Parts: sequence; structure tokens; C-alpha cells
Amino acid sequence: MTDSSVGAGIDPEDSKIITLARSARARNGVAEGAAVRDETGRTYVAGTVELDSLKLSALQTAVAMAVASGARSLEAAAVVSTADAPADADRAAVRDLGGPATPVLLAGPDGTLRSTTPAGA
Repeated sequence: MTDSSVGAGIDPEDSKIITLARSARARNGVAEGAAVRDETGRTYVAGTVELDSLKLSALQTAVAMAVASGARSLEAAAVVSTADAPADADRAAVRDLGGPATPVLLAGPDGTLRSTTPAGA
């Protein structure tokens, strides 16, 4: 587990996806924001989707956006949430596209990195 704040002691590209996830959460006024980075360095940003007929976490939505845009793999994923750990379903979605070693970064609403967990863990 890694503890640090955005920009302090973490890879700049990981800091970027945490910042993007945090922005999505704030901009859309949703419970979670997420961002993923694909194998080419492109990023996909999303918030929680809660419709009567469709419910997706922010991270599931970001992974779906990456797949729909032609991504073949993921380098990293980030979710900004008040949760204590990434949800199993979120890690599974990241694992499906990125593989079990893909890091899932969990940050609090203030952008503080609270943990880094492999998608396969």
C-alpha cells in the first residue's frame, strides 16, 4: 500500500489520472470519479452512472469508454472515492482489459493517494 498526495512521490502520469478522476467527480457531482490510461498513453475519464436502467461505477464506465475507443490494454487506473478499497467489480473490469498486474490507484476526494492495488489482488 502506498500513501502520498497527488504529485508528491508518485509517477507524474499516475498523478495525472488521479487529478482527472477527481475533476470528473467534482464536475459531475457524482459519488466517484475515475480515469484509466491505455497502452498508448490515452486517458479516459468518467463518473458514476446511475440511471433507472443502468448502474456503473466510475471505474467500470472509464474501462468501457477505453474499450469502446479501441484500447487493447491498460497501464493504470485511478478512482477517487470515499471507499476504503477499490470494489471487486472495479478491479475485475481493470483486470479484464489490463491484466492482473495493472495498478488500481485509490485516492480520497482531496486527491490524496490512499492505496495502490494490483487489479488481480
